[in-house]
Amino acid sequence: MTESLSENYRRGGFGGALAFGTRPALLVIDFVKAYLDKSSPLYAGVEQARADCEVLLRDCRAAGIPIVHTNVVYQPGGRDGGVFFRKVPALGCFESGRHPGLAAFADGLEPIPGETVISKQYASAFFGTSLASTLTALQVDTVLIAGLSTSGCVRASAVDCCQHGFVPVVVREAVGDRAPGPHEANLFDLQAKYAEVAELLTVQQYLRSLKTASA
Repeated sequence: MTESLSENYRRGGFGGALAFGTRPALLVIDFVKAYLDKSSPLYAGVEQARADCEVLLRDCRAAGIPIVHTNVVYQPGGRDGGVFFRKVPALGCFESGRHPGLAAFADGLEPIPGETVISKQYASAFFGTSLASTLTALQVDTVLIAGLSTSGCVRASAVDCCQHGFVPVVVREAVGDRAPGPHEANLFDLQAKYAEVAELLTVQQYLRSLKTASA
């Protein structure tokens, strides 16, 4: 009988479980209108992920946990984006002042006062930013990850999250990609090697358990 992919990974020692911690934060990665506007080169058809991320964001706010949003901002010409900017011309959407409508946060996912916004130039939310220091100062041990795209900035950020010593929890319904193949493949690999991939319902139960424990 042919061995399944899951069986192959388990035999190789992958797929261990990480326990959720007691001091989570929410990281919403690059959920901006460029991925939702059909006229944008970055349009990804992630309307359902946007709706589910809005639910997650509301629940995290109700739970009172720290919330961090990221966006991508480049100087005119994109020199601060280096090789990444040259590799992906569509990132020109995020040149300062060029397409402000596309660079704006998606409806329902706008940061509110007290939430942190980190602007980045590369895929990982940790690379070249203050994110790790901010989370450490807040004594965060677990990072709930939402946003776009699964195979790009979400994956890069989840791997770096693990490498910085935080438990990454990728919320399945609240991340999205422009194609189902890369989306599912990266969720599978993240679960196998670097992170926990959790359903929104599981995360909601986790958030409620935190409130109960602190009551």
